[in-house]
Amino acid sequence: MKFSGFKSWLRNERFLRYLNRFSFILSFITVLVAIYDLGFRQGEYEEQQLNSYYFTILIIGISAILLRYLLFKIKFRLKVRIFDSLLGIIFLLLLLVKTDGILENFPALEFLNKMAYMYAAALVYFIREFATVDFRFQKQYLNPAQLFITSFLGIIFLGCGLLMLPKATHEGISMLDALFTSTSAVCVTGLIVVDTGSYFTVFGQSIILFLMQVGGLGIMTFASYFSYFFRGETSYQSQLMLKDATNSEKIGEVFGVLKKILFITFLIELIGAIWIYLSLNNSEISGMGDRVLFSVFHAVSGFCNAGFSTLENSLYDPGFRFNYPLHLGIAFLFILGGIGFPIVLNLYKYVKFSLHNLILNFRERKPLPNSPWVINLNTRIVIVSTVVLLSIGSVGFYFFEYNNTLAEHNWFGKIVTAFFGAATPRTAGFNTIDIGALNFTTLMMLFMLMWVGASPASTGGGIKTSTIAVATLNFFSLARGKDRIEVYKREVSQASIRRAFAIISLSLMVIGFSIFLITSFDQEKTLLSIAFEAFSAYSTVGLSTGITADLSSYSKMVIIFTMFIGRVSMLTIMIALLRNVKHMNYKYPTDEILIN
Repeated sequence: MKFSGFKSWLRNERFLRYLNRFSFILSFITVLVAIYDLGFRQGEYEEQQLNSYYFTILIIGISAILLRYLLFKIKFRLKVRIFDSLLGIIFLLLLLVKTDGILENFPALEFLNKMAYMYAAALVYFIREFATVDFRFQKQYLNPAQLFITSFLGIIFLGCGLLMLPKATHEGISMLDALFTSTSAVCVTGLIVVDTGSYFTVFGQSIILFLMQVGGLGIMTFASYFSYFFRGETSYQSQLMLKDATNSEKIGEVFGVLKKILFITFLIELIGAIWIYLSLNNSEISGMGDRVLFSVFHAVSGFCNAGFSTLENSLYDPGFRFNYPLHLGIAFLFILGGIGFPIVLNLYKYVKFSLHNLILNFRERKPLPNSPWVINLNTRIVIVSTVVLLSIGSVGFYFFEYNNTLAEHNWFGKIVTAFFGAATPRTAGFNTIDIGALNFTTLMMLFMLMWVGASPASTGGGIKTSTIAVATLNFFSLARGKDRIEVYKREVSQASIRRAFAIISLSLMVIGFSIFLITSFDQEKTLLSIAFEAFSAYSTVGLSTGITADLSSYSKMVIIFTMFIGRVSMLTIMIALLRNVKHMNYKYPTDEILIN
């Protein structure tokens, strides 16, 4: 009788909640222990104790998972079962390591002696348990802008702490330099105060890789999606908030868009990593492991428009300066990352519709009666703006630098380098030429390209292509005496116009204030180099004339704030700080103000 009562208590919901909570806390502690293990140098005895701890925790964790399967008969989603199967496979492989003599019969399993599999198991266990946590946005406490800013600040400080771990660098790093590097990685800028390849260890470079990926996609997108990924449900408030973050037209499309965003991101990065790997030769990077790490690091850095490179002089390094397939691969990565996810999804929708239309035309032997508006106005404006900027920039770079920085390249190299030089200022940050050797005219062109930046809802920064397009269209509308902006048989909303000019004004104010402060703190630096640095920081570009590492501590702090403001935008910060007026039931009489 007592046993049946105990058994029924085990199966109740309270015990299940306790079990879920216990397992999550255990997985979280295990991740913290793994960070400690990776970040600090351990003795032989400590390594043995940590190895035993990991193994014990995995046994407890797998037992907790099995209890939920067998005792509570929970039917987990297929995605959860895949993670559980992966965890089980890793655990079985680790059991083989514990068996004496097994490695002698299977030399391929010698890699299991390294801790990579143990860390992988701990990470899979944590992600699996993290997904069971009831993740909900409390809209009454934080609005979308506040949550967005808070998430970026949190990941920046976390990255700063991780980069200060002893095993993250070869010789240690100051808190200011760690904060600068973390901010640059999370804000996908690429400005550096220490050389990434030689200063940071593989562990440190992995931290920067993680910060770039999370910063490029947004920590809120990651956390929200993975919570839904496993549970298959979310709150209405969460969907409302994520609707703004993903630019979805309907609430029901939010998580569908998130899944497509993550799928497209990882697919493009995978293809990019393969392309980069194949474009390398043994003379550049000999070891297979080093080539894989180089390829993955630069694929993520490229698509996220981060601009970080493990090479001392970025792609201008002597061994990579003339590797044009590598340059083209990285260029297309940051162009795709900077064009914006809504544009990619809208183009995907257009291609899908066109193929469907083509099949119907082939079957019916006659054209369809109507052609819906598939490519929206935003996509048309962004694509036209992007093509115009790339074309003008490439032609201008080619002619301005033909006898200067392009002189050492052949005819094909001149075209590729000119195209790369016009594309990278739009928040990518890689360089295949010496920025400090550019002509003054070329630098002025780069100022404009950096300021405009990438497209909305992308991994890039700047005021965005749609903003400059709306401003330009407004000029022509005013010149023609129109009271509204019309393009492609559509009228641009007044809200979009007001937002565009607010972003332009605020960007110039922030950049100007940044230049003013840096010139005050580093008076020996030239105004041109300081202005270039400020524009690069605000637009999260990462290009520099070479003064970043030599800036004073105060100027580095200015650049840190400029990078952060440029990533989240000053308008978002003002929205987060100022109280929103929900509804206005009145309207004052209009009056004209003299302008021009």
